[in-house]
Amino acid sequence: MTAVHLPDGAGSRTEHVLAEPGAWPRPQAPIGSRRAYAAAHVVPHVLADNTPGAPAQLDWDATLGFRHDVWSYGLGVADAMDTAQRGMGLDWPATQELIRRSTAEAAAALTAGHPGLRGRTVRDLIACGAGTDQLDPAGIAPGEAGLRAVEAAYREQLAVVEGAGAKVVLMASRALVRAARGAEDYLRVYTGLLDEVRHPVVLHWLGTMFDPALTGYWGSEEVEAATETFLQLIRSRPDKVDGVKVSLLDAGHETRLRAALPDGVRLYTGDDFNYPELVHGDGTRHSDALLGIFAGIYPAASTALQAYDDGQPDRARAILDSTEALGRHVFGAPTFYYKSGIAFLSWLNGHQPGYQMVGGLHSGRSVPHLVRVFQLADRAGLLLDPELAARRMGAFLDVAGAGAPALVPAGGAGGAA
Repeated sequence: MTAVHLPDGAGSRTEHVLAEPGAWPRPQAPIGSRRAYAAAHVVPHVLADNTPGAPAQLDWDATLGFRHDVWSYGLGVADAMDTAQRGMGLDWPATQELIRRSTAEAAAALTAGHPGLRGRTVRDLIACGAGTDQLDPAGIAPGEAGLRAVEAAYREQLAVVEGAGAKVVLMASRALVRAARGAEDYLRVYTGLLDEVRHPVVLHWLGTMFDPALTGYWGSEEVEAATETFLQLIRSRPDKVDGVKVSLLDAGHETRLRAALPDGVRLYTGDDFNYPELVHGDGTRHSDALLGIFAGIYPAASTALQAYDDGQPDRARAILDSTEALGRHVFGAPTFYYKSGIAFLSWLNGHQPGYQMVGGLHSGRSVPHLVRVFQLADRAGLLLDPELAARRMGAFLDVAGAGAPALVPAGGAGGAA
């Protein structure tokens, strides 16, 4: 029996006995029922200057090793996106290196003999974000000069992603929000880029709960008006759009959008709250997945997708449902700090030497929040080495000052010893 004493919110500690990890087999054949990418985080050197504004210094062994583990479960990796701290600590020089290294490792994974990757291509294994985050949005003014700067920045990043050999995820741009004067400017920029790409891309619509700087994307703060602009773009170039990645945390909107897409254009859900019902589908259509939460639950996610392949949809849905509470907690408001929970799960499971994040982002969540992450991950069978997880959780609580009750001197008041 493995146990750890956890703070209960009432000033006491309660013994928590860990469950056995789930039975999460690696696939013996490629997953075919759904296409799925886990949006992976990055691991910094623990002794780097991981403070806000400092250049990102990554622990490449841990960062790339995590991706290999995801691939071993037959899933793709979505890299250099918001989960990897784009716009929240990962600078453009480090991003370029990440794209090149991760894509090279994806090619290596194809020769590693994993049964779940047979017949796959590099672009099936890795999709990388191309955006405009080398620009300072504060220096972008509305109008022609701003639009030209945005287009040039996108082209620079597209050249890196396509040159590496990864699938392109065309990310939302904070700079374009400032430069665009209306929906027509979004259509101009995106249409020009789609005309130039060599392979179909994934269009990424990231909601304001993930990034408040994207308010008014597609030219309107009204979701339905923005959706019409989005669909106008896709319908104009369906051969250049592999799929859309929508992160609005609105299952009803996603279901309607999914039905309106042209044939052959996938909807990769980015809804980390409602993914079980969206991936499961309504009997007519289902969503594929490009999810940050899949970086935390990838063994279970893979097992669920294998169950769909095996004609066991009820079992698949039950597995996904068993992880939903964890996903909703990790992505709870303020949602843009969800990356802290993903990194915490990675550390608990031994994928990185310390609970550190680029730019000091590991401080973005409270001790009680992370205690709940631990409890929900255990309930879902996602603490894969319970002894290691318990040991690390206990050490974390000790350092946080929550590992033992405060010692109060006789007479009442006093401070912790």
